Amino acid sequence: MRVVIVTESFPPDVNGVAHCTMQTARHLAARGHEPLVIAPATAGATASSRSSGTPWRPPTDSDPAGPSAASAPYPGASGTPDIFESDAPCPVVRVPSLPLPGYSQVRVALPSRRLMAALTAHRAELVHLAGPFVLGARGMAAAARLGLPAVAVYQTDLAGYARTYLGAGENTAWRRMRAVHSAADRTLAPSSAAVRDLTEHGVERVRLWPRGVDTVRFRPELRDEALRHRLAPGGEKIIGYVGRLAPEKHVELLAGACRLPGVRVVVVGDGPSSTSLRAALPGAVFLGRRTGEDLARLFASLDMFVHTGPYETFCQTVQEAMASGVPVIAPAAGGPLDLVDHGRTGLLVPPHDADAVQAAVGAFAADPARAAAYGRAGRTMVEGRTWEAVGDQLLDHYDEVLRGRTAVAA
Repeated sequence: MRVVIVTESFPPDVNGVAHCTMQTARHLAARGHEPLVIAPATAGATASSRSSGTPWRPPTDSDPAGPSAASAPYPGASGTPDIFESDAPCPVVRVPSLPLPGYSQVRVALPSRRLMAALTAHRAELVHLAGPFVLGARGMAAAARLGLPAVAVYQTDLAGYARTYLGAGENTAWRRMRAVHSAADRTLAPSSAAVRDLTEHGVERVRLWPRGVDTVRFRPELRDEALRHRLAPGGEKIIGYVGRLAPEKHVELLAGACRLPGVRVVVVGDGPSSTSLRAALPGAVFLGRRTGEDLARLFASLDMFVHTGPYETFCQTVQEAMASGVPVIAPAAGGPLDLVDHGRTGLLVPPHDADAVQAAVGAFAADPARAAAYGRAGRTMVEGRTWEAVGDQLLDHYDEVLRGRTAVAA
């Protein structure tokens, strides 16, 4: 199956949309399908610098090496091999983008003919829209013009972001999301809370599709006592937050935990709130962005993981902490409601409640045996949630959508 994934974000970006899109592309390629990713150009790179030469398309028996440069259907199209990025499992077409004002880590795609040209050159059979809002909305329109089935994956609570950053605009955000998702053949939501939100706002044809976790990379055996000593030389309990440092994450709710005796707060990530959080969290250790095995060691070396953001449609870092054998504290809102079994794998606290966060941290710090038991239960809970299993569920959704289109045509 030739699938074009149109995404608002892709590595080297570090966020839930980028991570899930990479895992989706990997799984499609591993299962013998032919994915192509279309994403905004990254910071410091223009689309043309990443996309010159011949457009990639699956080789044919008559042309095993692919098309010649002379056959390029549009100037500046991504090509073979220029289109291949070092860590990507498939070709990637980058379209021009600009940084979001006030949040330069987020890139917003500009209008570009590359989108339609890439869909056509790849001879797409299905379009996968990852977190569609700007580029994804254009991808949906292009799919409709070409008569292609589209599966839209809801991943970001943009209405919540509008409320946080603008103090308004929730209804506008929902109108745009409703328009995009309603045009798709199917919308996939990552949690029960997300399914309810979409349905209550008038989006139809919504199904649940959770996220996987790499249980090989994230595992308890990576706990590193030397690392723990460097982070907490006095033997303090290590409380970790991993994620973007941005207003909607409300990391400042960890201030109370910083004041607890025998506790060391460790913050992993970067973002526009980094400077203000350093002032708000006295004594906390800020490690910046970490990835790969380095991040996995950090997770496994925590005594507990705390997520503070109330607007998560899923919350991948909660799963990564659980896979690492670490007990979790998270708000009783959004994705964590599906992930955390309160009183068995972690503690759910009221959103925006700094006192509740402090009390939960204090409870785990005072009872290490309980915390360890919760961590073991969390690991057991996620062991079957591999990306392979979740990826096969996605392929089932694709097949159902394609069969539905075929039945209508017949």
